[in-house]
Amino acid sequence: MDIKASFHTFRTSDKFWISLSRDIVSVILAVMAFAVVSQAVFGMWTPMVAVESGSMEPHMKIGDIIFIQNIDRTQIISNQDASPDYTSFKMEGDVILYRPYGQEGVTPIIHRAMYYVEAGDPMWDGGPIAPHSGYITKGDNERTNMYFDQQGQISYLQPVKEEWIIGVARYRIPYAGYLRLMLS
Repeated sequence: MDIKASFHTFRTSDKFWISLSRDIVSVILAVMAFAVVSQAVFGMWTPMVAVESGSMEPHMKIGDIIFIQNIDRTQIISNQDASPDYTSFKMEGDVILYRPYGQEGVTPIIHRAMYYVEAGDPMWDGGPIAPHSGYITKGDNERTNMYFDQQGQISYLQPVKEEWIIGVARYRIPYAGYLRLMLS
């Protein structure tokens, strides 16, 4: 049997093992195509995260899938520096995904970049001096996030260094992440 005939059999056969193999190959090709497009558009092979807490409500809810653009492909516009016509998730300033204290293996935080501080400047009015340059961040939920991350347990007294930032949130698919959250 030549290659053309083998390919035709593989494509059209109703036999169980050939059909199963065809389905597996189709899924693998679809995943590879998604990964290539994700790398081209977002600069990441897996550009999605599922929101695990309500800290960004009402703009991001538990179970939402958020598409992240690699930090190397964009610039961060903080809440303080955003023009009134620039919004991201219905508020001024970008939402960033970062590793708390730069630690690998911990759940990243997705919060809004409020402003940038230089090392030696106060982190907020009347606040302590920043040990290094970085972003002061905060969740959008006014009930659960009354203070900056740097005033609480998330990133206590540590501005978010640029090297800790994974990327900038760009798009949201509501509730699509519930399955991922149930599996973890």
